[in-house]
Amino acid sequence: MFGKLMGPAGGAARGALVVLCYLVALIAGALGLAGLFAVAATLAVLGEFAMMRWSAPSEVLLEKVGLTRAYRQLTRDLAGVLLVVSAVRPGATPVVWLMLLVAAVWVIAIFAGALNTMIDRRNPISALVRNIELGPLRAAPRPPSWAAGVAGERLPFLNVVLIPGAVVAAVTDQVAPALVAAGLAVLVTAVVGLVVAVTWLRGRGSGQGTLLPAVQRWLDSYRPEVALYFAGPAKDVYQANMWLAPTEALERPAVVLMRSREAFLELADTRLPVICVPAGVDFMNLEFGSVRTALYAANVGANIHMLREPGMKHVFVGHGDSDKQASVNPYSKVYDEVWVAGLAGRERYARAGVGVRDEDIVEIGRPQLAGVHTFGAESVERPFTVLYAPTWEGWLDDDPYHTSLVLMGERIVKGLLANRPAVRLIYKPHPLTGSRSKVARAVHERVVGLIRAAGGDPDASSLDGTGHLVVTGRTPALFDCFNQTDLLISDVSSVVSDFVQSQRPYVVANPSGLPEDEFRRNFPTSRGAYLLSTDCGELEKILALTRAGDDPMTEARRDLKTYLLGPDEPNSMERFRMEIGRLCG
Repeated sequence: MFGKLMGPAGGAARGALVVLCYLVALIAGALGLAGLFAVAATLAVLGEFAMMRWSAPSEVLLEKVGLTRAYRQLTRDLAGVLLVVSAVRPGATPVVWLMLLVAAVWVIAIFAGALNTMIDRRNPISALVRNIELGPLRAAPRPPSWAAGVAGERLPFLNVVLIPGAVVAAVTDQVAPALVAAGLAVLVTAVVGLVVAVTWLRGRGSGQGTLLPAVQRWLDSYRPEVALYFAGPAKDVYQANMWLAPTEALERPAVVLMRSREAFLELADTRLPVICVPAGVDFMNLEFGSVRTALYAANVGANIHMLREPGMKHVFVGHGDSDKQASVNPYSKVYDEVWVAGLAGRERYARAGVGVRDEDIVEIGRPQLAGVHTFGAESVERPFTVLYAPTWEGWLDDDPYHTSLVLMGERIVKGLLANRPAVRLIYKPHPLTGSRSKVARAVHERVVGLIRAAGGDPDASSLDGTGHLVVTGRTPALFDCFNQTDLLISDVSSVVSDFVQSQRPYVVANPSGLPEDEFRRNFPTSRGAYLLSTDCGELEKILALTRAGDDPMTEARRDLKTYLLGPDEPNSMERFRMEIGRLCG
């Protein structure tokens, strides 16, 4: 039971336990039970700290059901006042003073929070930038960080001193300790409120912020020709990350435009200038007159704020070619052009019939794959390494075969760990694995547990060594894992298409149990693959074949590489530059 409480699924239970402590403290206060009140109130405060520090989902759940932090703090303060009234039974005047002091903290907190919000609006963080020097910016005065950080709903936490004050008052049968504690809380709160109020008065008439005008001046002087636009959330930022290096290598002035603060903070390191403007109105008020080509890595609603710009060509580059339905989204009709890796992408749109015209499709290869070593291109001494890189569960509940992880993942991993002679396993799931499906999340955790039990690193940040690895962070990157891999096991996804660049053997899982001919016909990326059925009965034979170098799929992979990724010459980076040059003029 304790394990479940402390585990990932115990968020609701932990939140409920904190609420129970508040209720016990409230009842104990009403009954004048000082000891019980002291224990329950202390546990409630410690629980609040623990939720903020280690269990944010618990606090989110309490907020969703209306048990906000403010209500919980009011409950704590009420319990303290009730304890004094029940245990000491003072006259009306001390009770009134005690209640006024407790209430004063709340009143000051409310007004301090309101004034702090008004100060923030004088200095709106309308844009975030990276690798850009905007020069000196005029800003309205701000309160010190220690005051700004607590102004508002955090300030009533100072009433926590009422807990020991009320307990001492109950034990000594004197109201004075509670009044002193409440007065101390008011004094500290008043200092914070005064600092915020003075700062607000100093900043009156300071006018609007100068950040967005400074960004516009930078755009006017830098005059970017290419914009990599990404409006997705932080969890999808890998989609933009894969286009950073190719965009850097264009040898043209380029800029990354983003719309999410969280995604901006998660964006990988880059030399490109980056601008994040979250508000739609602010973004649409910027002028991008010099931009000739806008590249879109994802189909999201906020793309409309860039698509409305008439003076540039809008190009969907996506975040990987695959046989999944997402690779032929009808949304793609809104772009001037759709760039795919090879002939496979062109034919995929033709088969889908979603309205993307053939003349608007351009084959550029995959410029991201320049660093992926081809088969036999390097000599390394390491164990035979298998990369298991399943895709995520997808958006739809009625597609149980979207990922092999749920139906086959544990069986695949157990088979690899038990294989003799031993192989090295690298497990790198899709970044969104488990984000929608609790079942997928549970299987993922069990797979990580299996690898940990086999002596592997459950949170690898490097590919060094010879042990099993679980790679879930941004680094090591997927393509770095490719260069350590002798055999890939994956699903119908862009991971397979990209791995074909290496010309190394790969396995595609067939969790739906389709006949082999039908599977390869429906999913052309599997034409050079070994297929793995749900029972994984073929796994041992595939490992033996590929380890021995007796690989009958070599020729099929060579032909498939050209079909999926285009010709070797000119290389994909050069084709990318040529097409950008065509659009930019």
